Formats: sequence, structure tokens, C-alpha cells
Amino acid sequence: MTEKRNLIAVIADEDSITGLLLAGIGQVTPSTQEKNFFVYNEGVTTREQISEAFEKFTKVRDDIAIVLINQHVADEIRVQIDNYAEPFPAILEIPSKDHPYDPEKDTVLRRVKRLFGE
Repeated sequence: MTEKRNLIAVIADEDSITGLLLAGIGQVTPSTQEKNFFVYNEGVTTREQISEAFEKFTKVRDDIAIVLINQHVADEIRVQIDNYAEPFPAILEIPSKDHPYDPEKDTVLRRVKRLFGE
């Protein structure tokens, strides 16, 4: 199940995507021209588009090991992220330049706290 999973996917704002692409995470599938990133534009991108990108990276594609998502974008589909229970791909919420990280909103940290009874 995990031998194919070797890519990081990103759902984030343009600045975050640009930085991660410069770091080398970008990939375009040669046969289908599918990208492993989705650019969120505040005020333009709809909740449905974010949800579709999340579904594609978590359910359709079998080459994604980790999905990085800006926390403020994750808030748009919070219920969907909170209900995601599969081990792969792992969902990690990251901060953006304009939106600070709030550990209280992070699904992974909340699950860890629950495990330790906090």
C-alpha cells in the first residue's frame, strides 16, 4: 500500500506553493498532466474546489504520502479533514504568511491530546 506513495501534495495559497515548488516538491504526471499542488486564491477559490482537491489527493491518487494544507484553507473544509481517518496520506496543517498557525485548530494535535487524555 505504501510503496507507491512517494509524493507530497499541497493545498495552499500562492506564496506557500511558490516556496514549496522552489524547494522541489512540484511534480506533474507526464501522461495526465496532473499536478501535486492546488493553489488557493482567497475570495476566488470556492469551498467545493478545495474539497475536490482534497478528495483527489486523499482518495483518487495513490502516489501521495503527505498532504500539506494551509490551516486557514483547512478551516474551509474542517469537517472533511476532521472526519478523515486513513493512515495515508497523512494530513498536515501548515501556517501561511498572512495567517498564523493556531495549534487548537490542528486536527492531528487534537487527536494526540485526546490520546494522552488532555
